[in-house]
Amino acid sequence: MQHDATPATSSPLLHQLDVDNNIFNSLLAPVDVAEMNLSHRVVFAPVTRCRALNYCPQEGHAIYYSQRATEGGLLITEAVAISQEGIGFPHSPGIWTQEQVEQWRNVVRAVHDEGGYIFCQIWHVGRASHTHYQPESECGKGLSCGPVSSTAQRIPKQWLIRLPEGVRAEYSQPRALRTHEIPFVVDQFRHAARNAIQAGFDGVEIHGAHGYLIDQFLKDTINDREDEYGGSIENRCRFALEVMSAVVSEIGGQKTAMRISPVIDHLGAYDSDPIQLGLHLISHLNDMKLAYLHITEPRMTNKGLKSLTITNGGRCKSHVEDESLQLFKKAFKGRVMLSGGYTRETGMHAIKSGAADMISFGRLFLANPDLPLRFAIRADLNEGDESTYYTHDQVKGYLDYPLLTPLQVEQGYNRAGTINNLDHIFAADQEKKKKLHDLSRCTCV
Repeated sequence: MQHDATPATSSPLLHQLDVDNNIFNSLLAPVDVAEMNLSHRVVFAPVTRCRALNYCPQEGHAIYYSQRATEGGLLITEAVAISQEGIGFPHSPGIWTQEQVEQWRNVVRAVHDEGGYIFCQIWHVGRASHTHYQPESECGKGLSCGPVSSTAQRIPKQWLIRLPEGVRAEYSQPRALRTHEIPFVVDQFRHAARNAIQAGFDGVEIHGAHGYLIDQFLKDTINDREDEYGGSIENRCRFALEVMSAVVSEIGGQKTAMRISPVIDHLGAYDSDPIQLGLHLISHLNDMKLAYLHITEPRMTNKGLKSLTITNGGRCKSHVEDESLQLFKKAFKGRVMLSGGYTRETGMHAIKSGAADMISFGRLFLANPDLPLRFAIRADLNEGDESTYYTHDQVKGYLDYPLLTPLQVEQGYNRAGTINNLDHIFAADQEKKKKLHDLSRCTCV
């Protein structure tokens, strides 16, 4: 799909539905991000779903992502592995083979047909894997068959990996990548980015967060190396910056983004000075002119989400007053996206305060394919079925979350005091409305 280069514009609908009647302080406000003219700031966050049989996207992937596409809206795929060594979930997708590229092409086409944009998040899980997922070819090279990392330290036993058929087990013992092997992994990221653009994606987001391979190099409680990739902040950031430089040189900075989580401790990944780590990394990312920087809320911890604190003035202290987020937002010379347990209310406040330019929603968007519309008309939200989040059924808990019916939409607009510009978020034309209505009634797509 060809996106025109005209600036993003607002509509009377969004003016009327914004909480403060200020279109520029709203999740529903348009924003230009690199080469994209986004019509709103509600982004679909990467959410692992385990539906890619044999690591390859299926027909359901195209339906799943197109259900969540809106005219001028941005989606980010579930994390997509750069190699089989980078796999850490059952039936999670990759993009290292031509077959995978072709299947992703179908997904991208379906999203573009709905007028949306889509970035491919690429990753390598590093030590967050198991021998079950590692290619047998490694065993014949005199190397451990286990996963690779910056370290030979195992993930703490409080964390368990998900194996096929729902079995949970301890993560396997990793081995530290040898210094001469690291450029090969960097090149795998480059190749994956090239494949993503070949598949038609609008850009690539590098997953440098949440305790996976890049984060395993960044955090000083994991990285115990004594070579040029360990020790100082400069050395620990070296691998991440080499990956980013390789990808930017391959596809361009305006098609490249990065996700980071300097503060959170998922999978035992924490740092003794996370703010300085984040600021150092950001200072170098600025030179790359990235599309955006995606930062995970510090409320994300290994014990779940910290509770929100709403002050008397209606501000969300845990979000907009967090020191690290303020410092990172100020330091990065570009668009910033935040994620991590946001709601409509807290997302609105984050945009209004200037803490973020966009907010990504994972579980809310998963359970509500028409989330931007529901936010716009303040409709009730579906509850997610956690028992199906990581199952492999190609329909149940994947394609069967109901959309609002046309009657519910009309009632919502009436409650909001307007029936104008329904198409801005809901659909581009009457044919799209009928299609969404049909999908909302179907449980066996």
